[in-house]
Amino acid sequence: MNFEELQAFVGRNPMLSLALVGLTIALIVTEVARLFRGYRALKPAELTRLINSENALVIDLSPTADFEKGHIAGSRNVALAKFDPAGKLLANAKSSPVVVVCRTGNASAGAAKTLKKAGFEQVYWLDGGVAAWQMAELPLVKGRA
Repeated sequence: MNFEELQAFVGRNPMLSLALVGLTIALIVTEVARLFRGYRALKPAELTRLINSENALVIDLSPTADFEKGHIAGSRNVALAKFDPAGKLLANAKSSPVVVVCRTGNASAGAAKTLKKAGFEQVYWLDGGVAAWQMAELPLVKGRA
């Protein structure tokens, strides 16, 4: 396709062309914002590496009953309603890697944002949550932490 054909297409399809340009701009803005937000999603394998090499603190926001059915070894359970970045569990972790997990990854993304705003330096969340951990066939521990 040469430039004249592109101009002709835009002339014949102005709404479609505007939609394409709008979606492209939205995609670029979203990706740039993701790069600069200060916290990032981890895949299960990346979380394993972070736990093993940097002794990351893993906070599980699952309800207690779900946490007891299965959680990542070493994780600490904090109910989402009681999640407090200023609480004593996180008081000494501002410069340590902190990973927030939940069942699906939805709640943990918001909690990661809250931690970053509270001044935590190394903030992560498990993309896909404990469900992704299970899909990767990684082990869960049953019972209380």
